[in-house]
Amino acid sequence: MSCLALIAACSRPAPETNVTDVAGSAGAVDRNVAEVAPSPEPSPVPVPSPSPSATPANLAGRWIGVEGMYLVVKPTAPDTYALEMQYDLDHKMTATGRAADDGIAFERDGKTLTLKPSDGAATGLKYLDGKRDCLTVAPGEGYCRG
Repeated sequence: MSCLALIAACSRPAPETNVTDVAGSAGAVDRNVAEVAPSPEPSPVPVPSPSPSATPANLAGRWIGVEGMYLVVKPTAPDTYALEMQYDLDHKMTATGRAADDGIAFERDGKTLTLKPSDGAATGLKYLDGKRDCLTVAPGEGYCRG
């Protein structure tokens, strides 16, 4: 019985196709196919946008990072700041920061780093994304208020 169903299916005419131009047996062209739009350009890396407190003098106070990280900025003299930070799970430090054109510069492990005013997206940290008043040290290290 199943053999008869297969034979009956094979004897039916093929369904109609929408090919309007044929260039040989291997080159059928369908003129009704929509063109594919080019893929969009990849989005650029987030650029830190200045926060309302973009001058070093306005950066004093406590800033919160992720997983217990924090930063405290205390002015000690004109253009000089005491910094206290827990910058990863195992490292806590104090440093002296100095006002720089783009934030507050400080030394850590022999490298000069800068706390730069930014938004949460610029920190690269999902938890801080959407925050507006932040400081970014490097991708993956940032602190925000509020």
